[in-house]
Amino acid sequence: MLLSVFTSVLLISNIVAPKMIEVFGFKISGALLLFPVTYIFGDIFTEVYGYAGSRRAIWSGFLGLGLYAVVTATVVALPPATGWPNQAAYETVLGSAPRIAIGSLIAYWAGEFANSFVMSRMKVSSDGRNLWQRTIGSTVVGQLVDTVIVVFAVFGTSLDFAGIAEIVRNQYIFKVLYEAAATPVTYWAVNTLKRAEGLDIIDKGVDYTPFKV
Repeated sequence: MLLSVFTSVLLISNIVAPKMIEVFGFKISGALLLFPVTYIFGDIFTEVYGYAGSRRAIWSGFLGLGLYAVVTATVVALPPATGWPNQAAYETVLGSAPRIAIGSLIAYWAGEFANSFVMSRMKVSSDGRNLWQRTIGSTVVGQLVDTVIVVFAVFGTSLDFAGIAEIVRNQYIFKVLYEAAATPVTYWAVNTLKRAEGLDIIDKGVDYTPFKV
């Protein structure tokens, strides 16, 4: 169930990513309304099921995003049926989806694995104490990696460097604050799952290569 919601959030975030919105004076991508939730899921996966469990979840999400990129690119490229008047509008909304999806794939992969690695290593070093430090600390690293890559992928051809830097700054601050505000929810989810699953894995001696399933 968690994996299904996790993948759905990834796909929805990619669809709404190109639109810029303004929240309390900050210009952010529409994806920011939902995408930071994936890092909360990443923290939960790593905390409860360990790095290996999180790695499986990350690859599952990666495959879902890959399918989205291929199908979207194919449908946009195919000629519209005679009399269908919405091709231009469709291309406006989804025409950049292949580039965005490829950039998002790279950003998602790199950011999620950075988040999971930091979360896991901090849990080992703290012997499972201070969950809030791990969730926020891993987000600081993982979201920085993700934000820089995805913003360049989405806006690299339409904005100058100053505009991109502003979006990176705003999105990064928003994501970290989002994660910090969600800490009570993360605590509740982690503790509930640990009781239900009977698991609390500390990754001592784990293989941290991301290239395994």
